[in-house]
Amino acid sequence: MTDKSKSKKILLLYIFIALAFFIFLSVMLLTVVKVRDLPSLYAYDDSKASRGSIISADGFKLATTLKLYKAVINTRYLDPDKKELFINLFSIYSGISQKEIREKINGKNGVVVLSYNIPQKEAQYLKGLAYELRRYKVFIEQKNPKTGQRLLQGLSIIESGESREYPYGKLLTPIIGYSHKVEDEGYTRVTGVKGLEKRFEGEVQPKQDGSSRGKRDVNSYIILNKESFTKPNINGLDVILNIPVAFQIRMERILDEMKEDLRAEHVMIAIMDSNDGTVLSMASSNRFLPKEIKRSDYPSLNSGMIEYSFEPGSVIKPITFALLLEKNLVNPYDLINGHNGRYRIGRKVITDEHEFDWLSAENVIVHSSNIGIAQLAQRLSGIEFYEGLLKFGFTQLSTPDLVYEMRGSTPSATQLDSEIYKATCSYGYGMRANLMQLLRAYSTFNNNGRMVTPRIVNRFVDEFGREIKVPYEEQPQVIKSSTAERMKKILIKTVQEGTGVKTKTEGLEIGGKTGTAHIAERGRYVNRYNTSFVGFANDEKHRYTMGVVVVEPKKTQFASLTAVPVFKKAVDLMVEEGYLTPSNPNVVKQPR
Repeated sequence: MTDKSKSKKILLLYIFIALAFFIFLSVMLLTVVKVRDLPSLYAYDDSKASRGSIISADGFKLATTLKLYKAVINTRYLDPDKKELFINLFSIYSGISQKEIREKINGKNGVVVLSYNIPQKEAQYLKGLAYELRRYKVFIEQKNPKTGQRLLQGLSIIESGESREYPYGKLLTPIIGYSHKVEDEGYTRVTGVKGLEKRFEGEVQPKQDGSSRGKRDVNSYIILNKESFTKPNINGLDVILNIPVAFQIRMERILDEMKEDLRAEHVMIAIMDSNDGTVLSMASSNRFLPKEIKRSDYPSLNSGMIEYSFEPGSVIKPITFALLLEKNLVNPYDLINGHNGRYRIGRKVITDEHEFDWLSAENVIVHSSNIGIAQLAQRLSGIEFYEGLLKFGFTQLSTPDLVYEMRGSTPSATQLDSEIYKATCSYGYGMRANLMQLLRAYSTFNNNGRMVTPRIVNRFVDEFGREIKVPYEEQPQVIKSSTAERMKKILIKTVQEGTGVKTKTEGLEIGGKTGTAHIAERGRYVNRYNTSFVGFANDEKHRYTMGVVVVEPKKTQFASLTAVPVFKKAVDLMVEEGYLTPSNPNVVKQPR
């Protein structure tokens, strides 16, 4: 081989090597500068905080939130040889039948939602299953034909929303209230509309959603180390009530039976501790299922105990009499002319059901004389009467624990200077009140003249068990303790000898007053009535203020035959449940 030929070959070799090196460098340069969709080295996980629960005094959840999840797979990543294994495992973990799962994924080539409503507990199990399915390669990587990127999509359990659940159905509605769903950036939340759900929306709503950020492992799970970041969920507060479920259930059954027996539109009762306002029961015969509200339920959505305002009738007479005693304008033993059942003031004739000649001032209350209290009320000035009613809480909010209260009304001080207004208001006409206002007013007679505020909520509790106490409500001194004591004796006498005699219970101190009032429509009184009985029931250690309202009973118009029997049944139940203990040894106390 000549030197010239040998040199050519060496030159060609160098050119080839140089060209190959140039191509290599070009490819490397393109690889560096080319924009590519690389899988992230980091993983992100967000979670939603939960709404707080409403819990009874005896620890039962009356309203609670369940998180809902959806299960999603992409069938393109499911190994065909392991499809049946996936179907069997997912069915076991989710409770969904194999047939249903098979129907959803067979013939599908892409994203499939296996379920939209997976409860939180099952979702946790399925998240564990998702990890195992990746580990055992039930799902396999696939290459994206556009980007060339290899991806793996397994079983995804995604939080989709929350559902408000009411495990005891109609119990304690409408006090609990109800909620509506609202969409929050694709996530379904709930918000309170009525009752406690609405009133304590600020307390029960979630405070902070959680999130985690950090480097991911090969299965795309966050590696928790000092470089990762976690912001925890802060759930809403739980609301703990003073009302126990066991007693409330039985009380509602009594009202259901009495509504049917009396053929009434509505029967309500409220019972509270006279010492501190702790509410033992707020029961209504008109209730609804918060998750299944029908058009026929609309009238029941309002809490009648604060949202039904009515002319209270004769239950106002003790209030009027207490104002007279407080001003030293009456002696209980004064003689009052009954005018034989008919008495004219101006153009108005006032009548009594029973004809009285003369009766003592306190017996005006005991035997519920309209004529007697109308005459006594004239001793009050308009301003004294008006300010006295305000002091007893009328036209004021009765409890801080509920919303949309109908505050009622009273005649003005100027109107109460009129003999007619003074007379009619003295026995509960020309004014309006609700049951809880009456309950609060009557608490003064059973609490040494101090008025207590009904307290439905006991406290709030966070997710760590830390308690937040409800602020103490001041008890204003409405009347002197001596006045309250005298009124208490008169109300006890009313039960012993007067209109409330059927509430008598041996071994207990029972007092109260009946009320029957016409219902007004379009400015005229019609032949329909509301009846009530408000009073107290005490034993040696406990004191309870109680009120009953029966709306439009058709069986009879008399409170003594409608509201009084409901009150009596409630007292008997309190004895059975151990909330009252008669001093009579023959009455056996039942265990709570």
